[in-house]
Amino acid sequence: MVTSITVKSVDVRAVSVPLRRPVVSKVGRFDNWPMILIDLHTSGDIVGRSYLEPYLVNSVRYIAPAIRDLAAACTGAALSPLDAFQTNRRSLNLVGYGGVAAIAVAGLDMALWDALAKAAGLPLATLLGGSLGPVPAYNSNGLWLTDVGTLAEEAASLVAEGGFGALKLRLGRDRLADDLAAIREVRKGAGDEVKLMVDFNQGLSLGDALMRCHALDDQGLYWFEEPIVYDNLAGYAQLARELRTPLQLGENFYGPRDLFAAIKGGAGDYVMPDLMRIGGVSGWLRAAPIAAAAGIQISTHLYPEVSAHLMRVSETAHWLEWQDWADPILKEPFAVKAGYVEIPERPGTGIEWNEEAVTRYRIAA
Repeated sequence: MVTSITVKSVDVRAVSVPLRRPVVSKVGRFDNWPMILIDLHTSGDIVGRSYLEPYLVNSVRYIAPAIRDLAAACTGAALSPLDAFQTNRRSLNLVGYGGVAAIAVAGLDMALWDALAKAAGLPLATLLGGSLGPVPAYNSNGLWLTDVGTLAEEAASLVAEGGFGALKLRLGRDRLADDLAAIREVRKGAGDEVKLMVDFNQGLSLGDALMRCHALDDQGLYWFEEPIVYDNLAGYAQLARELRTPLQLGENFYGPRDLFAAIKGGAGDYVMPDLMRIGGVSGWLRAAPIAAAAGIQISTHLYPEVSAHLMRVSETAHWLEWQDWADPILKEPFAVKAGYVEIPERPGTGIEWNEEAVTRYRIAA
């Protein structure tokens, strides 16, 4: 029985995976992508797996020990993700719920849910009371702050990768004219009907965001994402009031209370929690109903494999952000067809490692 299975141990490894298209945004350039791989071993010989994407290689050496500490405290405990989430959060209240503490809790939480679903012999979405099915996605694998002249060809390639009808474009170049040119080039390559979600990666001051977003407000863009620093909720509320284009934020919400505060303050029209920060599966299950109660559509940020399952059980599910950055170290990457991510009918989240690739890309953790 699932209730008799307990946590035995946790292995934490790290890799640095080369990106097909380097990330070039206001937060920097990344040619390789660090990932922390978590294998949670249980008394039932079931292994729950998850990964984290901490952006910076150096951050691995802070996050990995925190995961090991939390896991050691769970050794011998029943496979109960919600209980573990509460216990782990309480154990960290003296050092704070954000930052490394939240990230470590989230990584372990996702592995626990994967193990629980595997123990039940069910995909995670089914375990949570939903069903498997296609999830609408936009392609976020490119269109960075690179040479505008290359964007048309790249946009066409991104559409072809999975029959996508929606793409993410990064904006915030020094000149408005260059942002406008980028939009034209992407539509030239992807077609005028493509939905364009644009992301500023927090690259603008509030004043610059007011000028730039007003200037782009008639471009038919699907949303403006994070024009300003993530915690300036008053600034976001001002932008949301003034702009016609919907405002998206949320990848930097550290837990459900941050999401609640943003919605209560009218800081945006859409939200998009990141599993690493919102608190993994347990954090999402607490956050999504808040958005639903407010009538706010909820999208995902990174972690498409786990996120796809959660979109199937979220009342106001909107868009899944598709990125294939983990594909090189996955045994069986998820498929995308006609712009929809297809969840495989496998127990758990569907994540298994390509151990040969893990060995090839492994770094110290």
